[in-house]
Amino acid sequence: MCELLGMSANVPTDLCFSFTGLTHRGGGTGPHKDGWGVVFYEGLGVRAFHESRASAQSDIARMVQNHPIKSEIALCHIRQANVGEVCLANTHPFQRELWGRYWTFAHNGQLNGFEPRPGFYEPVGTTDSEALFCDLLNAIRTELHRDVDLTTLTRFLVKHSDTYAKLGVFNLLLSNGDWLFTYCTTKMAAITRRSPFGPARLQDADVTVDFGTVTTPSDVVSVIVTEPLTVEEQWERYEPNEWRLWRKGEVFDQGNTRTDNQS
Repeated sequence: MCELLGMSANVPTDLCFSFTGLTHRGGGTGPHKDGWGVVFYEGLGVRAFHESRASAQSDIARMVQNHPIKSEIALCHIRQANVGEVCLANTHPFQRELWGRYWTFAHNGQLNGFEPRPGFYEPVGTTDSEALFCDLLNAIRTELHRDVDLTTLTRFLVKHSDTYAKLGVFNLLLSNGDWLFTYCTTKMAAITRRSPFGPARLQDADVTVDFGTVTTPSDVVSVIVTEPLTVEEQWERYEPNEWRLWRKGEVFDQGNTRTDNQS
């Protein structure tokens, strides 16, 4: 399986600390050695880095760790290949344009018997994850209009995520630069850091940061991961089939398709 890392913040924030912890798991403290990628939103633009080698041994990953690229939304992925060869085209996050925005997608899991519908968007690589991304965008492009309100769009994403989840493991990060949508079937955890900020220490590297020295009292930064990256901090675990929509570091909307359907 792969590992995910997403960030939502109310001010442009660098991801150096969390990204350092994640990349150590890419062939260092973890088995996810088959490529990595990270995308930072900057207004309507994106700054993306991808590589098909292990992030723990990557000079490019070390550059990103040490270069404070500031963004309100970022998505990262380290890959342990199960479908598709190890190559650059198969590294997440995947990216497409829809309605004048760049949409970015990273996925952890495998779907059994998934058959993408034909449409405008087609995968470049050979992963089921990219095919799934294209399938979802084709559904959005076909069934919704570009001025759809966020609540309707969110319910559409939830409905389709629940359908995909019935086919296997489906842990998802999806963003268009305005919001970050997350869906979990097996493993996902989140932490929201706000004033008063304190220190944090990475689990996979000998790195500690005092967030109180690099933030302002009004900052709100949330990090969403497959597995917690730090020790001695309280991470909140997602429940199976739980989804959350993040904006500006806060949970804007949330639910659970398993319990909601039972109520």
